[in-house]
Amino acid sequence: MTSSPAAPDPAPHAVGARGDLFDPLCPTRRLLDRIGTKWTSMVVKVLAEADPAEVRFAELRRRMPGVSQKMLSATLQSLARDGLVARRVEPTVPPRVHYRLTPLGLSLDAPLAAVRAWAEQHMPEIDRANRAADESAADRNDEQ
Repeated sequence: MTSSPAAPDPAPHAVGARGDLFDPLCPTRRLLDRIGTKWTSMVVKVLAEADPAEVRFAELRRRMPGVSQKMLSATLQSLARDGLVARRVEPTVPPRVHYRLTPLGLSLDAPLAAVRAWAEQHMPEIDRANRAADESAADRNDEQ
């Protein structure tokens, strides 16, 4: 049985270098692929609010309405793999699993908070634009 070749390492970018969003190796694009989900943003927010304390899995799930156990687990695994979240397991039965942001993960809180602030300020405008587009489409359908 042959194994598939390992994926090539992304091209290194100089610190502060601007990427090309159309390039799959662009740092911004790669980051958004990793953190661009609502669950990631929520995990970072909950853990940042708790910093420097740790938060147990069950508490994270309680504080994130709508997240399934499977989705939360996958999100935390991804964040831990990327070095944004640290995981500590207590060898109890059942095991108690604790999470906290690493310094790298904590540095992500401010940019995500800026996105949340932008959304809170501008979502009413986006909602109005969506309603107008829906009404316009309905009017066009009525005319046909």
